[in-house]
Amino acid sequence: MALSRKIAYIDLSTGKIEVQPIPLEMRKKFLGGRGLDAYLLYNHAPKGVDPLGPKNPLIVSGGILTATCASATARTHVMAKSPLTHLLGSCNMGGFFAPEMAWAGFHHLVIKGKAKKPSYIWIHNGKIEIRDAARLWGKSTTETQWAIREELDDDEIKSMVIGPAGENLVRYANVMTGIKNSGGRTGMGCVMGSKNLKAIAVRGTMDIKIAHPMEALEFNKRFIDQITSAKVNQTQGTLGTAFIWGATNSWGGVRTRNFQYNQCEYADDIEPERLDEIATETIGPYHMTGCFGCQVHCRAQYKIPTGPFAGKYDEGPEYTSQGAFGSEPDCTKAETVLAGNHLVNQYGVDNLEIGSIISWAMELYELGILTVKDTDGLDLKFGNDEALLEMIRRICFRDGWLGNTLADGGIPASEKIGQDSFDYLIQVKGMSNLHSDERATPGLALNIATASRGSDHLRSRPAIDLYHLPEDVLHRIYGNPVPYDGQLSSEHTEYVGKAWQVFWQENCFMGVDSLGICKYHTTFLGATLPNFEDWTKVLYLNTGLEMTAKDIWDITERCNNLERLFNLREGLTRNDLKKGDTLNHRYFDEPCRRGAPDVIGAKIDRDKFETMIDEFYMHHGWDKNGVPTKKTLKRLGLESEPSHLL
Repeated sequence: MALSRKIAYIDLSTGKIEVQPIPLEMRKKFLGGRGLDAYLLYNHAPKGVDPLGPKNPLIVSGGILTATCASATARTHVMAKSPLTHLLGSCNMGGFFAPEMAWAGFHHLVIKGKAKKPSYIWIHNGKIEIRDAARLWGKSTTETQWAIREELDDDEIKSMVIGPAGENLVRYANVMTGIKNSGGRTGMGCVMGSKNLKAIAVRGTMDIKIAHPMEALEFNKRFIDQITSAKVNQTQGTLGTAFIWGATNSWGGVRTRNFQYNQCEYADDIEPERLDEIATETIGPYHMTGCFGCQVHCRAQYKIPTGPFAGKYDEGPEYTSQGAFGSEPDCTKAETVLAGNHLVNQYGVDNLEIGSIISWAMELYELGILTVKDTDGLDLKFGNDEALLEMIRRICFRDGWLGNTLADGGIPASEKIGQDSFDYLIQVKGMSNLHSDERATPGLALNIATASRGSDHLRSRPAIDLYHLPEDVLHRIYGNPVPYDGQLSSEHTEYVGKAWQVFWQENCFMGVDSLGICKYHTTFLGATLPNFEDWTKVLYLNTGLEMTAKDIWDITERCNNLERLFNLREGLTRNDLKKGDTLNHRYFDEPCRRGAPDVIGAKIDRDKFETMIDEFYMHHGWDKNGVPTKKTLKRLGLESEPSHLL
């Protein structure tokens, strides 16, 4: 059955490997993917564990629907305590790795200890071994994947790997699979590096029995029609996620020059249409490609056309790279965005974090807080394309004082740099913000402030808040599967009802991550896409599990509360500027300076924002400090956690 995939406990220090089935009762409480990972982390990570120590478990998983007849079940989730934030570490990526792992017999890996020498894990049809990775150490992410295929003589092997950034313990190093699929946020590649773990390679040819295969395939046709008929997905299939940056920048919602402006001017060369002209590489007749089981195909294939990296192949760039290497540092050449995207993919580092932290350093340089002496002669001014690309290299290899300092993340760097540097760092819980500017969108501001892994657009973002949907439509979306009788507003500038929208999206996205599907296939950018009601049928037809939409909602609440319990245990408090549910002072004190009429002059109202936080906590069943009440824990069956049942 689809539920027969197992969990493996791997100790790199001792070489011990233990394989267990996942009890059905645990599936009913946590599903799989990120949800079950939250349980495993809370139960296997000791309180206060060193993120780079051998006792910090690295957990790798696919969702409960991974590799079934459900579309877009490609997502791989990775979790550990974060070396960047010292709170919850979590990342998610597409590609083909998680399905291959499922065909090899596994849905979850719990990896502890530290190998004595560079190693990689090899998983093949139910068997696991730890192999020497000395010849892989120092290689880029794509070089590593091809070297493993050559060593094992199988071009169908899928690998999750780290690059030089992970080896050098850059605290926001990512994990990669394929050319550009990256688990970028919170430094999971750094955790792998700390364990001397270069890669996890998988190959599987084991059957997965579907509970009701013909009905599952037929139902999935409806899913596909629903997903591909959405205009947002049709646009992504043509221009990729780059279109999001183009639309947002036109409106005035992207950070530029760190946080000085909210719109990038004279940026025609990095608009989605221009990037689409460059993306001429093809697979067959198509220049767009996608993940396992996906019909959207949201990323382009390109070769860098000019400059020192001319001819280098890559995929994307995602709209996050447009922000990280375009608007934030105010570099408006397509070549620079494409080269930056390529470098982070090869070095294995989070594009959002490195772009933001370099842009922060550029503002400090502009202010005189950083000097030419600090930069070893590099003119780190906004718009300096060469300096931007050079700093990517320096950070990933910890080259020079500034490269080494920024490699440790924004908060440690601000403590080392001193002066007023922390005031200019745009972060939540120690993780740098996406390039978006939420001063004109209180709901989205609440989302980044309260997201469980730090500033985040993929944890609870009510993106459809920007569509001005009629209130009755909003109530139909946000009133299922549990009723909501409170007020909702069609205006993105309002504060009323936004706490419920963020709360609902948080549960929706936990459901998506636990099922193992892509957020572009649910209520994220498309208001008509599948969510709780649809998931009950797809779960039953593929796995045989019978659940109501309310059952799934309860599971997502349970898993979100486990993530909260982990963060509270590791030091989160409500108003802590470094470990809390709050925003940099510039959101409240500095109004937007560019953009549309509803954006210019916008800033977040402190009092209304605090009221939203109170409401958000209330919806969760948390007290004024954001701590789950005993009643809430009992309702969700969490009163005895950690229970160490798995």
